[in-house]
Amino acid sequence: MPDRPSPLVTATGVVLDTRGRVLVLTPSDRADPELPGGPVGATETPGEGLARALREQLNLAPPVGRLLAVDSRPAGRPGPPGRALIVHVHHVGPLPPQDAAAIDFPDNAVSGARWLRPDEACAALPAPVAPRLRAALAALHTGSFAHLVDGVPQPGSPAGLDPARRLALEHSGALDPASHRASRPKAVTAASVLFTAADGRILLVQPAYGRSDRWNLPGGGIDSDLGEIPRAAARREVHEELGLDLAPGRLLAVNWAHKPGRPARIRFLYDGGVLAAPVLARIRLDPTELLQWRTVTPAELPGLVKPSLRRQITACLTARATGAGPLELHAGRP
Repeated sequence: MPDRPSPLVTATGVVLDTRGRVLVLTPSDRADPELPGGPVGATETPGEGLARALREQLNLAPPVGRLLAVDSRPAGRPGPPGRALIVHVHHVGPLPPQDAAAIDFPDNAVSGARWLRPDEACAALPAPVAPRLRAALAALHTGSFAHLVDGVPQPGSPAGLDPARRLALEHSGALDPASHRASRPKAVTAASVLFTAADGRILLVQPAYGRSDRWNLPGGGIDSDLGEIPRAAARREVHEELGLDLAPGRLLAVNWAHKPGRPARIRFLYDGGVLAAPVLARIRLDPTELLQWRTVTPAELPGLVKPSLRRQITACLTARATGAGPLELHAGRP
């Protein structure tokens, strides 16, 4: 109702360019730098309010991406007098170079803009904007979400919570079961199949998404939320990608890969066996997933697949030839 006080809702954009830099603005009326965004209108959603702010502040019209974080500031803290503040933080971009170069300031509310590395942006921004950005970037990189109060990740926040603090909360018994599950580290799982032709050449596929210059083994993500197991995922992905309904053979290896600030990636690698020429001729690609397929010799792998996958393929070929395994690999290394 109009006579009831309500929080002020604002929307902020973590605007990135193709180099992973963060757009930081210099306001015309304040000394402290800020992120793009502003108050949300009475008839707007936070995403709509952010889109409007980007147009008014920067003459930008990129799609507003997913929600990364919600930050709440109670009434009485620095901010709007007598009102709580709720900030929705969305991902925007990455902006292509031509869009980044076309930024201007039509409403004169902004006097300048800089593209900063994430660490530089966090160092430049005031509290609690800097920790808000840091938590939002953690949510972006982990595919998760951050729950903040005054820029501080709360117990059970799926992203942004310092690992040492999470461990302390777990060991003290301070987390309820739901918060414990939400704050635990997550992993991305996939299943791949190693096929070879009669001449020993390895079957590779070229993806229609992401980096198409990198070739892969047939396979893809495991729908674990639907109860799918790795072996079933391997068979489904081969059928979807290649049009071949083939039961995978034995498990050759499990590979674990991890980059700081990202979820761990676990790949199950199965033996698809030797495909005779008539079977290879039946391959029918899903054009939404794959551009083409080819068979290559082990010597050709370095120019086509990333080093970690090359090591995984080499290890699996050895396990297949010797009957060893399943192997335990870390970034392709035993």
